Amino acid sequence: MSYVLIGVGGALGSVARAWMTIAVARIAGAAFPWGTILINVLGSFVIGFFGTLTDGLGGRFAASAEARAFVMIGLCGGFTTFSSFSLQTLELLRHGRAGPALANIGLSVAVCLAAVAAGHYGAAALGRR
Repeated sequence: MSYVLIGVGGALGSVARAWMTIAVARIAGAAFPWGTILINVLGSFVIGFFGTLTDGLGGRFAASAEARAFVMIGLCGGFTTFSSFSLQTLELLRHGRAGPALANIGLSVAVCLAAVAAGHYGAAALGRR
């Protein structure tokens, strides 16, 4: 496993996360963490899709362990952010906004699970063609 590739993927994912957080806040405002939700949903989809396409157990495409580590550990790991989700939820609670905090929890869990499933099943369907 190439730790350099993982590091490069992590750096690219982190920069993409910062850019997307700023872009979404400009569009949707910063009162609710839409950027973090979008980032985690996209990352969940990518890891489900890429992981299934390249899984070596019938995946449609061959990918080296290094390529999988670059995308799944580095890029997705740097891009997605459970710690930001947790902090933003706590901040909503600290400011007496229990409803939005619960919405953040529910949306994040439900939509990220749906996204990873969509990525997985979408890639699996490609593998059957």
